[in-house]
Amino acid sequence: DVTVASGDALIGALGAATSGDVICVDGTAELDFTTLIEGGDAVELPGGVTLASDRGREGSLGAVLGSSAVDTPVLIRVTGPGARITGIRLRGPDPDRREEHWCEAFCADGPMLGSAHYYTIPNSRGIRVESDRLEVDNCEVAGFSHVGVFLVAGTGHHIHHSFLHHNQRKGLGYGVTHDGAFSVIERNIFDFNRHSIAGTGNPDSGYEARHNVVRGHSIGHNFDMHGGRDRGDGTNIAGSYTRVLNNTFFEIPGEQLFRAVRIRGIPEESNLIDSNWFAHTGPSAAIGELGGTVVLDNAYGMPTPEIVTGL
Repeated sequence: DVTVASGDALIGALGAATSGDVICVDGTAELDFTTLIEGGDAVELPGGVTLASDRGREGSLGAVLGSSAVDTPVLIRVTGPGARITGIRLRGPDPDRREEHWCEAFCADGPMLGSAHYYTIPNSRGIRVESDRLEVDNCEVAGFSHVGVFLVAGTGHHIHHSFLHHNQRKGLGYGVTHDGAFSVIERNIFDFNRHSIAGTGNPDSGYEARHNVVRGHSIGHNFDMHGGRDRGDGTNIAGSYTRVLNNTFFEIPGEQLFRAVRIRGIPEESNLIDSNWFAHTGPSAAIGELGGTVVLDNAYGMPTPEIVTGL
């Protein structure tokens, strides 16, 4: 194992690392990679390598890896299978919702400047992977306008025991999102994300979300899977499956309560929503789906829930 305390030392250690190595970042370090990002590079994590800090150990908050460049295409790029990120805090440059900017582009009572205007403000992303079996655990991932963890491709991804928050630009803003990837997402806390978990709904993609807590600050539904209409590909496919099990969805008094789960098409296999606790009054308020979804026993309402089977 190698322990580093500076950005240059981390880049050097990762460049020399091979599968099985563990690169530890001192828990007091705050590493700013703005210059690296603005130069067109990223922190590159090789396959089979663990990038670690000591978040939670003897009161440590864990090392910070961050960028203040609003245009941060990716902070950590995973370059091979079997990588792990643990005990790290990832700090993005843009935790804001930017609702006024979105409205300038798309609101019917605004100037309707469209997508070209919307994307005049660049985006930021935390982690990007196209290989198999990325593990992210005991991390804090916050402040990325597009997405905290971007699962572009690959299978066997595992995102767990982490805190993902303030990834919330209106129109984007995902804690974790999938393109052509499969994952298990469990035992995380989500807050202040537009969608805490999302997917493009491409064929051969899906996720199982279980034992997570969604605190309730949001400007959109919490768990999402797009359908073919969103992609404009002439299908109604919403991924292979979406499984939502044993999660808790809270309500913030005085704020709009959006649906907990919205699936905007038909899965290639089937969806399952079971054993969750929703703050919502009933199934139709908590769940939106277009078919292919099995809804079993879920609890609705707080503080005294009612168990309802099905929709």
